[in-house]
Amino acid sequence: MRDLKTGSYIKSTAELIGSFFENTTILIVEHNEEGSIGFVVNRSFEKSLNELIEFNYSKPFPLMDGGPVDRDHLFVLHNRPDLIDGGKAIPNGLYLGGNMEQVIEAINTKGATDQEIQLFIGYCGWDLGELEAELEEGSWTLSNDEIKN
Repeated sequence: MRDLKTGSYIKSTAELIGSFFENTTILIVEHNEEGSIGFVVNRSFEKSLNELIEFNYSKPFPLMDGGPVDRDHLFVLHNRPDLIDGGKAIPNGLYLGGNMEQVIEAINTKGATDQEIQLFIGYCGWDLGELEAELEEGSWTLSNDEIKN
């Protein structure tokens, strides 16, 4: 699929009903010769940031259920490179990753909102060619949607 690239959104189809991916929209944050990585952008996680032991000092802040891979870690997307160093620029004015201490500080003391910072538990990952095959078989459709909470 030549249209699939970093910054693309994909939406699950009826082929994925009954799976983790039922009714999901995923932002592809990396697409290269190794494969693809993305985050589910339309599913909230059942806990807030301050309910995680490591961040119990933090203000309440919504978490997103980013995907079934590596659910022991937080991943961040943001549009505040002025507050958070080290993020990798991706399309749509977003940055992937960055200094997590600065992320938490932006939330706790600088009034950053979930429109500026999104925190994900887990991510979605595909080996080289795997996501393209799933698109071809009809499990996903490419979408032009903007990121939504």
